[in-house]
Amino acid sequence: MINTGHTAVTTPALDPAMGARFAALALDCVQREYPNKIAHVLHSDADVAPPRALTPAFYGCFDWHSSVHGHWLLVRLGRLMPDAEFAVPAQTALVESLTAENIEAEVAYLSAPGRGSFERPYGLAWLLQLAAELREWGPPGAELSANLAPLETRAAAEIANWLPKLSYPIRVGEHAQTAFAMGLILDWAQSAGDVSMADLVRTRSKDYYLADRDCPLAYEPSGQDFLSPCLAEADLMRRVLDPSAYAQWLSGFLPGIPPDGDGGWMRPEQVTDPTDGKLAHLDGLNLSRAWMLEGMSFGLPADDPRRASILASAAAHTQAGLASVTGEHYEGGHWLGSFATYLVTQRGIDSSARPPGPQPASR
Repeated sequence: MINTGHTAVTTPALDPAMGARFAALALDCVQREYPNKIAHVLHSDADVAPPRALTPAFYGCFDWHSSVHGHWLLVRLGRLMPDAEFAVPAQTALVESLTAENIEAEVAYLSAPGRGSFERPYGLAWLLQLAAELREWGPPGAELSANLAPLETRAAAEIANWLPKLSYPIRVGEHAQTAFAMGLILDWAQSAGDVSMADLVRTRSKDYYLADRDCPLAYEPSGQDFLSPCLAEADLMRRVLDPSAYAQWLSGFLPGIPPDGDGGWMRPEQVTDPTDGKLAHLDGLNLSRAWMLEGMSFGLPADDPRRASILASAAAHTQAGLASVTGEHYEGGHWLGSFATYLVTQRGIDSSARPPGPQPASR
């Protein structure tokens, strides 16, 4: 139960059965090499190699970014449920993947010519989230955090080099979107104490989004979105603005949010074919919408009448999104568990990037 300060909305808290189900999805894929989709620039025959040789830490889970946030899931759940049955297998998998040797190879891969845009920004943002989670884990994650540090440094440097040159935000519903990634990056910067990166992200967020008005929700979603362009932007800006300024900005940005507690202003989406990897993105959209809506509500003043409608929609999206996390089809099973874990553990709110004002009850 989340106490919103205005109304109460029941949302599922993490329990052992749920944690075990999500952990099983990640454990099934982090060392599963095939099927595999790689985005790989070839300069010669020497660049032809299997995924495990190219990126030996993050070769599983169908693609690099899903492998990264699959590892993040194992750290997140291991931190929160250290006595669960899956905790030892999770830590074993992490130790196997995140060796100093494997991370050295990952750094070399990311640093090679022609790979400046590799996994930018989505995968790099999740890599920074993995680094933050390991750091916050304390002693169990200390060695793994130290191993990952060179890749964390390289990923942060890529972002710091790119953002000042990015003239316009990227407003799509898939991996290239800037708003979602910038939220993850800002949360990492707060956790890592990287003041320079935090200032850069806040500045660019205002450059890109502060003047935005009337976001066209009616145009969402595109048929294979897993992120909402409008809600991701709103979830980012609540990290950047204080509650009163955010309330005013949100009135201009999403003027159609009702003040009456009705969640029907944004309804969950349905996947017509869960075996189609792209169409299954809409299951992830329901999950990401849910956590973005929660984030929006917590960025507003406690007495803002829109919070009830925002959280009512979040609850509907949570119910629909979690129902899709079955693992029945690898197209969704290899990544939806990470999105579900991010939602139910409130990682985007349970971070050092919280704005001033009322905060959610811990789960």
